Amino acid sequence: MSRVVVWLQHHENRMFCFVNQRIQHSVLGFFFNTVTHLGGATATIVVSLLLAIFGQGALRTAAMQALVALAASHIPVAIIKKKYPRLRPYLVVPDTIICKNPLKDHSFPSGHTTAIFSTVLPYVFAFPVIGFALIPLALSVALSRIYLGLHYPSDVAAGSFIGSAAAVVTYTSWV
Repeated sequence: MSRVVVWLQHHENRMFCFVNQRIQHSVLGFFFNTVTHLGGATATIVVSLLLAIFGQGALRTAAMQALVALAASHIPVAIIKKKYPRLRPYLVVPDTIICKNPLKDHSFPSGHTTAIFSTVLPYVFAFPVIGFALIPLALSVALSRIYLGLHYPSDVAAGSFIGSAAAVVTYTSWV
């Protein structure tokens, strides 16, 4: 293994351990255990579907774009998870603090992070002022995945990239 890869893995493990083990607090635990579900399939699909059905004008358009971006982003995530079967950190890193009912599938890339970024960005493009709330929300979901011991930092970075790219492509091809 190259020195660069070893260096990157070492620093990624340090970042993971800092978020997962060093900043543990009951308030953060409650917050991250709650917010992490906003990146799940149920929340992202239901919210966007309801807004697509009941919304009007730009809100309905943004919701439709979010649904398309979410569907489009799922394809590369599924392919990458199969092609690069990375074990979740709680299975590899000693003393990892894990959430209840940890996931068993592969960790790279983070599906929750991909989903939240792919669905949030179309709303931010349509209504830039809500970006002040939605971008920190998406970042919180991403951080929650590390905090809960389910993903490495590179998993959430890749997920945020894939979700953002799907949202940008969807938005630009819609206009």
